[in-house]
Amino acid sequence: MDEADPELEEFSTRLFDAARSGDTDRLVAYVDAGVPVDLCNDKGDTLLMLAAYHGHAGAVRALTARGADPERPNDRGQRPLAGAVFKKEADVVRALLDAGADPRSGTPSAIETARMFQHDEFLAWFEEAAPPSGS
Repeated sequence: MDEADPELEEFSTRLFDAARSGDTDRLVAYVDAGVPVDLCNDKGDTLLMLAAYHGHAGAVRALTARGADPERPNDRGQRPLAGAVFKKEADVVRALLDAGADPRSGTPSAIETARMFQHDEFLAWFEEAAPPSGS
């Protein structure tokens, strides 16, 4: 059973393309119909990762509202929040923080990414999201 089903490959390609292009209606329709919300491609990128990296805050909100894990790393240990910080996608960063993304997790973390690219606005947001000292 080494041969992949061409129809299934075409379907998954369309789903990941919908995430990249921010086609929220299509993503929501498929997830609501039973497609796993944390479906990932051959690199471990989830629908949420691709939507976040490509700057689609509406799709990010819709996917996290349906249970997409904002902390799920891809195969390289990267998380959606760090990708959004790298791309300087403020609306996506806010959506992921609202969904519970941890700016300290991942390789590199969102905090490390913000420092590296001097995105001070995000660093201020991450301080607001930090747990109280001693916890």
